[in-house]
Amino acid sequence: MRTEVLQESQDVSDNTPTHELSFEEVRDSPPDGGYGWVCVACCFTINAFTWGVLSSYGVYLSYYLQNNVFPSATTTDFALIGGLNFSTAMLISPLATFLTRTYGVQPPMFLGILSQTLGFISASFASQIWQLYLTQGLLVGFGIGLTWIPSIAVLPQWFLKRRSMANGICSAGSGIGGIIFSFAVRAIMSKYSLAWALRTCGLVSGFMNILATCAIRSRNHIVQPRLHPFDVLLFRRYEVILVLGWGFVSMFGYVILLFSLSDFARSIGLGSAQAAAVTALLNLGTAVGRPVVGLASDRFGRIETAGSVTFLCFVSVFAIWVPATSYGATICFAVINGGTLGVFWMTIAPVSAEVVGLKELPSMLSLAWMVVVLPCTFSEVIALKLRRPNSSREFLYAQIFAGLAYLVASFIALELLRVHRKRTRPSPLDCRED
Repeated sequence: MRTEVLQESQDVSDNTPTHELSFEEVRDSPPDGGYGWVCVACCFTINAFTWGVLSSYGVYLSYYLQNNVFPSATTTDFALIGGLNFSTAMLISPLATFLTRTYGVQPPMFLGILSQTLGFISASFASQIWQLYLTQGLLVGFGIGLTWIPSIAVLPQWFLKRRSMANGICSAGSGIGGIIFSFAVRAIMSKYSLAWALRTCGLVSGFMNILATCAIRSRNHIVQPRLHPFDVLLFRRYEVILVLGWGFVSMFGYVILLFSLSDFARSIGLGSAQAAAVTALLNLGTAVGRPVVGLASDRFGRIETAGSVTFLCFVSVFAIWVPATSYGATICFAVINGGTLGVFWMTIAPVSAEVVGLKELPSMLSLAWMVVVLPCTFSEVIALKLRRPNSSREFLYAQIFAGLAYLVASFIALELLRVHRKRTRPSPLDCRED
């Protein structure tokens, strides 16, 4: 009977409507383990030494703003350089997808490692602000994109029931990397120089990313994904528009929180060591919280968890960060919010797999990276423009802007959940017996 066939398919469907599964999809379903755990370790390492390194830019930003390193530079320049790290990494997603389709996963990743390493090392020799734009901005961002983007679509190919947990573990890598480099960058700056901090970031991250890239393996030969660099046909789906809108809006809050927290700590009278500790503890929260979010996502649903965590970010901003005026309150916010602020990065791959399936996943992710280019580039610029340097609440307007971004994004996620449930609700005709 049809009901028996549907029940058997549900065991491997990972919340996918059973009447949409083909025989090939059931036969080639991910193994939920095996070599996949090696890929988890590889993706964890790549996250740690790409986004983890990048999250220490808050320490660099605070240093640049307090010291006249580049006399002709403005605060907008330094904010744009940090934004370029993100936006360039996202902007080259069509190129990364094309290179992956043509040469496989590893060649573009090796090219990215070379670019990121050279970007940090060459930035250590920069003497003018335009040189910092090209090196720590564009070249590092280009390298992070080519290294990370091919790897993000690998993990969902290895996991089904544990997909979100595996993705959460990998996402925690950025938190671990952020902890390491937030303390290391400040220590190297204090003992040696800014130049050696940049060189250390480049050399250490390059070596570790090479090890991870050598070990990672995709299942493209089985899944045979449609690797379209820019598949505009996906825009015809309302669910796709909602996913992209959720990512676009939530990214404004994420970048502001990630880059501004260290300078916010300085604005309330904390020292440079305490400001660096705030950034490190933000990353500690990321390392602990992201696997927990992954487990919750597998248990309660990918879209449900993404929306709930986005709303929790809004609550934490207005309940803890806005009234924070002490070191203790700022530390509390950093630890709590660290595990939730990057909800987009934790859940975009599992949520996209829910919406479009594994075959369309790389194309969907390519669109997602393109859509978040603008908020990644200009979020911190907006935050610095909203600052009131002569006020006792210097970052108040930036805090409100970040919190409202998460609120709007949570409403978009709620609409996505409504539409997705309506689409995947089995028809009474599909449930009847033949």
